[in-house]
Amino acid sequence: MNKRIIGKRLAELRAGESRKKVANRLGISESALRMYETGQRIPRDEIKVRIADYYGLSVQEIFFDNQPHEMCDFDQNEETDSGSHTQAG
Repeated sequence: MNKRIIGKRLAELRAGESRKKVANRLGISESALRMYETGQRIPRDEIKVRIADYYGLSVQEIFFDNQPHEMCDFDQNEETDSGSHTQAG
């Protein structure tokens, strides 16, 4: 998680709404929201969920890189039948 990238996403999501309005709806202080938007702090998990719900997005979309990790990148259509592999011997 990169604080600056997250902050930029949060500021973009807020768009034209006032910081005060969004903070009130989220149940946090304006200063906390400002620190999240400027990349000074990362919200606790509970606040991440509130933010995601407020904007109608997932926590993943807002706070994490949407690119799959290369170790998790696999073809779901591949068969994993262990009987189809041959052993050298």
